[in-house]
Amino acid sequence: MAGLACATWLHRAGQSVLVLDAADAVGGRVRTDVTAEGFRLDRGFQVLLTNYPEARRMFDYQALNLKAFRSGAVIRMPDGQETALQNPLQRPLAAFSALKSPVGTLADKLRIVSLVRHVLKYTPEELLARPATDTLSFLRRYGWSEQMINTFFKPFFGGVFLDRDLSTASNFFEFVFQQFVTGEAAIPALGMQQLPEQLASRLPAGAVRLSTPVAAVEGTQVRLTSGQVLQGAAVVVATDGLTALRLLAGRSGNADDGFSVKAASFPTAARITTCTYFAAEGHSPGRGDKLLRLNASPNALAHNVSFPADVSAAYAPAGKSLVSVSTHGERSLNGAELTTRLREELAAWFGPAARQWQHLRTYRIAAALPVYLAGQPVRQPLKLAEGLYRCSDWAAYPSLNAALATGREVAEMLIE
Repeated sequence: MAGLACATWLHRAGQSVLVLDAADAVGGRVRTDVTAEGFRLDRGFQVLLTNYPEARRMFDYQALNLKAFRSGAVIRMPDGQETALQNPLQRPLAAFSALKSPVGTLADKLRIVSLVRHVLKYTPEELLARPATDTLSFLRRYGWSEQMINTFFKPFFGGVFLDRDLSTASNFFEFVFQQFVTGEAAIPALGMQQLPEQLASRLPAGAVRLSTPVAAVEGTQVRLTSGQVLQGAAVVVATDGLTALRLLAGRSGNADDGFSVKAASFPTAARITTCTYFAAEGHSPGRGDKLLRLNASPNALAHNVSFPADVSAAYAPAGKSLVSVSTHGERSLNGAELTTRLREELAAWFGPAARQWQHLRTYRIAAALPVYLAGQPVRQPLKLAEGLYRCSDWAAYPSLNAALATGREVAEMLIE
């Protein structure tokens, strides 16, 4: 996404661009597979936060035909009981108003209101620049009860960050909290891959070469695995940190331009997630309410569950429902074991019919998001040497907004 954004801005400025992608379609981690039966499977549970500043600059939302989740969630408590929170961030008092709600005390509800007011005082850039601790420490210092943290913040934001321990930097938490307050969580009607395809469609014919893996980047030359060498006025590396290190390793210690590969400048630590898809017959187990399901049980494998076809009917063929189950972190289970264990958890959650749900596909995404901890710079250097740049959320913070922003910033450097 960072590379496509960079190429789009350069093309708009009249520059000639060539995008090289090792994959068979554009998008990187933002991909959608269509099965023979007609299910649309995003590679991992993903949504577009519609108020992302860079997304609003970049995408034609009307053309994407965005379909929004309802703001809120159904939380499954450790005792198996469920409670629905309507608009917990946009309308906090209404969401937590029921005295019988097991999520949050009155003081917790008032703190939500306080945090909403706090984040609305700042621009997104100002929030990202704020001093940070880890999110869990931030929440505790703010005064929320452990019950509120365990039943709302860990299931909800632990799913957003793929980090149930909430070790993610608190300035990023404030930024994401603001995005949920001011915008919607949505998916394009035909799947998340519509985002990169919209960008690619704006480039000239032949500007994107798929199935073209790169072996190394040497100055302003790119050497393909086929042996072909391409020369550009500038080269932009738009990959994850580990791949960037590999591609640039041959330049380590090159004194000619003052550039050397320093691992500390290329973060490689990643969050892992596994997304398992099931098909259900007939009416949706999500009852068509368009709400995300969160699991507050700390030892569960099914951390959050969604029903994408309830949000966009194009995600499943007629008469079928699509169930997306996310499991975060490293697991020792193989695919079959995970599927079996998930069926049992889902049967306890949604009823015995879940044992008969058809397993469609499991995606294990080893580098779903870069780890972003307190103290990390909000932006790594994007210019590496004369004519050599990099962009991606791995050079900033873990989000689509960062990928798009770094792509734009590199384009602006080159245009200037």
